[in-house]
Amino acid sequence: MKMVMIVYNEAMDMEVMEALEHCVVKNYTKIKGIYGKGTTSGVHQGTDVWPGRNNILYVACDEKDAKQLVICVKALREKLGKEGIKAFVWDLEE
Repeated sequence: MKMVMIVYNEAMDMEVMEALEHCVVKNYTKIKGIYGKGTTSGVHQGTDVWPGRNNILYVACDEKDAKQLVICVKALREKLGKEGIKAFVWDLEE
């Protein structure tokens, strides 16, 4: 099993959810309004100085679906912009 964590700009929530609905994502956990700082995305703190926030989706799936999900995220990244979405994958033991 794999865990795929997808971090994306909250302003893109509708586009991300629609695209992933057509991918392999059937079940997920969403955390909204996350603060952070990225090399390409800049600072998101939800303030006037550092506007914007991120959302996170966690998807537990088999390795084949994880690979397909990463392909879908890369396609979204090309379409929506490099600061908009990233995926991270790690092994899931339980």
